Amino acid sequence: MNTFKTKSLYAALAGASALGATGAAQAVNINPDGLGQVLIYPYYTTQAVAGNAYNSLLSVVNTTNSAKAVKVRFLEGKNSREVLDFNLFLSKNDVWTTAVVPSTTGGGRIITRDVSCTIPAIPTGVLGGVDFVNFAYTGSNDDKGGSGLDRTREGYVEIIEMATFAPATTTSINVTHINGTPPGCDRQTDAQASADQSPATGGLFGSMTLINVAAGTDYPEDAIALENFNQTAFYQPANSVSPQLSDVFPPVSVVFNGTSGVYTSAWAQPIDAVSAVLMHNNVMNEYVLDAATKSGTDWVVTMPTKRFYVVPGTGNAPKLFQRNFNATAGACDDVSLNIFDREERTTSTPVSFSPPPPTLTNSLCWEANVITFNNSGLLGSVNVANVPAGTFENGWLRVGFPTGISGATTGVHTLVNTTGAGASNFVTAIGGSTVAQATVTYTGLPVVGFAVQNFNNGVLRFADQTVLSNYGGGFVHKTSRLIQ
Repeated sequence: MNTFKTKSLYAALAGASALGATGAAQAVNINPDGLGQVLIYPYYTTQAVAGNAYNSLLSVVNTTNSAKAVKVRFLEGKNSREVLDFNLFLSKNDVWTTAVVPSTTGGGRIITRDVSCTIPAIPTGVLGGVDFVNFAYTGSNDDKGGSGLDRTREGYVEIIEMATFAPATTTSINVTHINGTPPGCDRQTDAQASADQSPATGGLFGSMTLINVAAGTDYPEDAIALENFNQTAFYQPANSVSPQLSDVFPPVSVVFNGTSGVYTSAWAQPIDAVSAVLMHNNVMNEYVLDAATKSGTDWVVTMPTKRFYVVPGTGNAPKLFQRNFNATAGACDDVSLNIFDREERTTSTPVSFSPPPPTLTNSLCWEANVITFNNSGLLGSVNVANVPAGTFENGWLRVGFPTGISGATTGVHTLVNTTGAGASNFVTAIGGSTVAQATVTYTGLPVVGFAVQNFNNGVLRFADQTVLSNYGGGFVHKTSRLIQ
């Protein structure tokens, strides 16, 4: 964080004292340094490419000197329906790891050899683990988007810190490793954790590796860290679906917007505070499609708060997003596509996803979307949209989230905060003063994600040895903000 940004953020928090001392100090924000109380992992997959399935290797690190309890939640990629959650206890300076792998029932599952305490306990080892389930989108929860376990094969992950534990508490003693093993996992209960809890403090970071061993590819991603999400103690039992991203408290956001300033907003609807810090009006990244190296590119574009705004059914979403979740058609948001090659040339006609949609509009329809270029299909996703790059072998793409869409709800792709009914806004200009604003509009959609590229040189021989010559890399998306 540079000097101007630091000073402006402090000024915004100080100037926003009308929000209340607690709210100003605890405004949720994205920590560019990667540490936080909430971690959002944009994508996991166990899909297969050419018959070779991915494994997704997840880690979370507790950098503090206190034991912590976190909720670990896996969500499928079509409609963010929960497929597994549990409570995890991290010892001080602890690292917990798991692998998401294909299950024998056609979905995904987790396996782990980590001995950190969980409620309920996860059987360890290759033959242990827990299968993902479809309870949240079948039966009375049916969203008409497909009931099979195959929906659990790709999605994304949330980890939310709920509480810390002082060293002398029973919970801390139970879960703190001694010579590599916590002594009291079998004695640890939800009731004990609730009795021992202290406020959450953050300091978590995490990463994911998407590895396809048989294909020789490996793509990394970092978790997005939300800081100052909720610094109360709010431990929830393992059989609860709480906490959620909507449990931000107080519901106050702080967003640094390039050279224009720092925006502090208190929201009447708590989930809006999280959406505000994730809002972007454009997503940008490069793509590579070299014929000589058989290279390809896929992008992940995940919308982690979308489920709080759309409902199953037809018609317009009531707020922010464009459409409700209409069965197997998904919940589609129209997007703009602007493609450029490396010599700044662009197309004379608008680029379109292929095959072209009947309405000639480009849309992203899922919670965890994959955009592939020239049908690269690196991630094997079924939640996919293809960009035909034509003669532009290499270059970059800008995906925008337009407003004023005909037939859509007024204010689509905007998050408007108007003072009143618990809402308020303060804007601090770079190097300037803090001013209260009656209305602030955040334009775009709350998105996270990254791009993956692969270079395939086939089988090479070195010193009479055969070597599989595949290379892969991951690159976080570049974004812009529009706040008025």
